[in-house]
Amino acid sequence: MMTGLFFLFFGFTLMMLMRWQIAYPTKGIPGEWFALLPAFVSLAAIGIGFIGKKKLTVLMGLLFAGIAWLVWSMVSDETLFPEGIMLPELYNSFGAMHGTIMVFLGVVPLAVGGFGNYVVPLQVGAPDMAFPKLNMVSYWSYFVGGVVMLASFFVPGGAANSGWTSYPPLADIATTGQTVWLLGMVFLITSSLLGSINFIVTIVQLRAKGLTFMRLPFFVWAQFITSFLLLLAFPPLEGAAILQLMDRLAGTSFFLPSGLVVSGQVLDVSGGGSPLLWQHLFWFLAHPEVYVLVLPAMGIVAEVIANNTRKPLWGYRSLVYAAIFLGFMSFIVWAHHMFMTGMGTVISTFFQTTTMIISIPSVIILSALIISLWGGSIRYTVPMLFAIAFLPMFGIGGLTGLPLGLAPTDIHLHDTYYVIGHFHYVVAPGTIFALFAGLYYWYPKVTGRMMNTGLGKIHFWGSLLCMNGIFFPMLIQGLAGVSRRLYDGGAQYAHAQNVLQWNEVMSISAWALAIFQIPFIVNFFWSMKKGRLVDSDNPWGATTLEWQTP
Repeated sequence: MMTGLFFLFFGFTLMMLMRWQIAYPTKGIPGEWFALLPAFVSLAAIGIGFIGKKKLTVLMGLLFAGIAWLVWSMVSDETLFPEGIMLPELYNSFGAMHGTIMVFLGVVPLAVGGFGNYVVPLQVGAPDMAFPKLNMVSYWSYFVGGVVMLASFFVPGGAANSGWTSYPPLADIATTGQTVWLLGMVFLITSSLLGSINFIVTIVQLRAKGLTFMRLPFFVWAQFITSFLLLLAFPPLEGAAILQLMDRLAGTSFFLPSGLVVSGQVLDVSGGGSPLLWQHLFWFLAHPEVYVLVLPAMGIVAEVIANNTRKPLWGYRSLVYAAIFLGFMSFIVWAHHMFMTGMGTVISTFFQTTTMIISIPSVIILSALIISLWGGSIRYTVPMLFAIAFLPMFGIGGLTGLPLGLAPTDIHLHDTYYVIGHFHYVVAPGTIFALFAGLYYWYPKVTGRMMNTGLGKIHFWGSLLCMNGIFFPMLIQGLAGVSRRLYDGGAQYAHAQNVLQWNEVMSISAWALAIFQIPFIVNFFWSMKKGRLVDSDNPWGATTLEWQTP
């Protein structure tokens, strides 16, 4: 409970501090806590611009507040931990909600909604987003979706426990929490759709005079392509979520087959639906979704590398064309997640081929960023450390993904810890490291102060070591055939016995990773008031437009 209260207080305080900082930038942080209240309650003082361009800060606060309520709900209910042992149902709920929260409430809102709304208008020379009111609707849709999603922990039966993929038929007959999860997803997807329209119009229509497309910073290109991915990939899943809601609430059977037996009884539904239809609709979104996470991260890394090498990016046009091709190809690879469903060899061969092809633009982008380091006058600032670490971490994630794109090897690796290790190398030490780079890089732009370098380096090195301590053992266990989503870690399987000791390494690394986030939290707050004041509006000596404005 104390942990939950701490995170609740932290999230609430973070929102109040950052709202004050943005609403009253010349006054500094007040000494008394109650002086922050006007900024917290007065939308007039903050304005529509905060809801849109400054959204990054609220997202962070909501994330920590959500963690608080989750922890609080767990420890307050003895039925969830009889004699201190987690029930399998609760473990499944954690797995489902972890993936949902980190992707749809964490990384996407921070990378696109946060950095995108704040940086993109400044980099293209626009006074604001094209549709500020639409931005407000997008934010509040996100807010409502997040609240609804987290509220699922408090309904009878607990939160969704069908995985973040919500596969039917289990998802269609699961607890009430699954219904709440689907409602939350509809709001979250709507938020992303509205935001994507705003980004596209802003970049196309509000660019400064003379700022042609081939003069745009690569970060803007990354957000531009990401917006099209959101616009085209999210509607199928939103439609699918509504259809699954109809299955649960209205007696339809879009995803329920005939003759389905549950607990020894034939389920009373009309039947005729197909669980595979949901998989196609879900993965048609979910693979472009991977690049919704990755492309903004690549854009941030490109900005940081160009600035800290003191030279232009190598092969700028190649980067742009590779990113466009990457976005296009992401729509025709989704079924490599479904090799185990019994698809024919012709269609399987097609998706294996497209999956191998999509690795080419990723390699081009990664190679261009690595070559950009050559011959540069490199400054090893904290943002640069995170940006450099992104390169090998994302490389490991990409290389480990190749066997999963080929049916013969995927048969052995599918649904094992190898898949979790691969995906998390892409998203955690990959994408999240890029987001940390962006936070350290643009922090002085938002606050007028620099974050402490010493604390930043402690945060970086600790996070780098611990993340590898968590995710590399997953690859080892997966190669040994240890299945994922097992609440006991696979203890009942003989083939898992030789690699079970890695569970302890992963657990220790996870706790250590949490501890190494404390320097970042302290640094974030301390630097608002005590951090070194920037000596100019452009403390990094950058060449992009956001640093040319006060």
